[in-house]
Amino acid sequence: MTHTAWRCDLSATRCVFCSLCTLRPMSTHEVENAPPRLPDVNRFTTDALLMTAGFEPGEAQQLDQLGAQAGTAQAAEWGRLANSYPPELRTHDRFGHRIDEVEFHPAWHELLRVAVGHGLHATPWTRGRHVVRATGFYLWSQVEAGHGCPISMTYSVLPALRHAPDLAAEFEAGLTSTTYDPGLRPPLTKSGLLAGMAMTEKQGGSDVRSNTTRAVPADGHYLLTGHKWFCSAPMCDLFLVLARAPAGLSCFLVPRVLSNGARNPFAIQRLKDKLGNRSNASAEIEFDGTHGYLVGDVGDGLRTILDMVSMTRLDCVVGSAAGQRAAVVQAVHHARHRRVFGSGLIDAPLMREVLADLCVESAAATALFVRLARTVDDDERALARLAVPAAKFWVCKRTVTVVAEALECLGGNGYVEESGLPRLYRESPLNSIWEGSGNVIALDVVRAATREPASVAALLAELATTAGADRALDEAVSQLTSQLAGLGQDPGADQRGARQLSEWLARCLAGSLLVRHAPGLAGRFLAGLTEPSAALGARPGPGTDIALRAIPET
Repeated sequence: MTHTAWRCDLSATRCVFCSLCTLRPMSTHEVENAPPRLPDVNRFTTDALLMTAGFEPGEAQQLDQLGAQAGTAQAAEWGRLANSYPPELRTHDRFGHRIDEVEFHPAWHELLRVAVGHGLHATPWTRGRHVVRATGFYLWSQVEAGHGCPISMTYSVLPALRHAPDLAAEFEAGLTSTTYDPGLRPPLTKSGLLAGMAMTEKQGGSDVRSNTTRAVPADGHYLLTGHKWFCSAPMCDLFLVLARAPAGLSCFLVPRVLSNGARNPFAIQRLKDKLGNRSNASAEIEFDGTHGYLVGDVGDGLRTILDMVSMTRLDCVVGSAAGQRAAVVQAVHHARHRRVFGSGLIDAPLMREVLADLCVESAAATALFVRLARTVDDDERALARLAVPAAKFWVCKRTVTVVAEALECLGGNGYVEESGLPRLYRESPLNSIWEGSGNVIALDVVRAATREPASVAALLAELATTAGADRALDEAVSQLTSQLAGLGQDPGADQRGARQLSEWLARCLAGSLLVRHAPGLAGRFLAGLTEPSAALGARPGPGTDIALRAIPET
């Protein structure tokens, strides 16, 4: 049957011409009992723990603006698109010239434009507080995690770059600029710069002392030759690179484009096909006579670049806390709007226990990153030396469990890409691997505790601020103190117990922070403190209603 000169009436309940019209609504597709889309919400003002962080009025206003934007449907769509259309490598132009460029979806650039515009990269090194920057990074990372890589790298590069005052003076203004200026051009001609790093190689991984990339002195610089197995954010303007100079492993600053406009040899061999972090490019790169400029002393590269690593480890905690919060918000929102067996899912006793534990875990991670960021502002290096790697170990590993449990709260709907939770789940293991996987970090905790007594003293002084406030916390701190005192007697035993020590240390610190800043949540968290492997929802305790209020009504 043919219909001519006919326009379908979309307002009609049924097609009046034939049964084949695909626009006809299906009576079986009336949607009931489906939670509404998560509405626009201010991710700063609805986070109760952040409201206790004591920001100055100007700082709170800045975070309020970012929190409002982070909670919009537009921001969520940028995150979805950036991951749905991952970066693509262009090794050559149409004429055969080597260009080694990475192309991104416009949504990626929007995410970075907002991040840089709000100073989430390097601005605290010249103006503003690190705790404000960390909180902003936490808010905006809830939108999308992958673009946080170049933001975190740029934040972390400056303390290492200052080992070379001349280089820092040359590039600091660009690195701290709040203008996002993508594209490969001579760094000093750009209005804003981003930085990355290239440390690991095939044969070594975390053991960078086994690196074989060579650095040969030239006229005022070095020429680097070698292959890097992982290069973070290869589209950045500048990179910190470890290479072996004649006098030993050294740190170098490598620009993508030289001052004369020529491309520095920086061959991107391929982009990694990763489990998650799909929006961000991670690459294998080849140096062949690549210009590099010495940062710090020759042969002292590891100590120089560790100034960068300690900052990126802090950002691992912040980013993981963001992933937890984003997942828990989704789980609680679903439960509040879903009905099962004649009543609201949020009212089911067992579901309430699970959700309450999720809220408490998220709050503990948030309290930790806020306190750790303050150590940078207050120059509390001794406390940070021990607390940052311990928190990195525990929070990052716990994120996998928290996100998985939050996903399960949505049932099959949570396993479907459209919910956004599969992306959060694929992202959840990354920070536990990045900047030192679990064993590397746990052994670093033992190293700090045995070799740097000032760090142990600083930690115990921090925990002493809540002595007597909670019996379970006092008992846990007493056990921790005994563990720390026993280190160094049996190195093998120290290594075998490194993971348990790291987790115990971080959880004691988190419990102490909750006692101070969220006493309504502390009781529930501390009730499970003596059970390191307790499953979420398996430790009914006080504070269920208070914990659930950590996620506001939506």
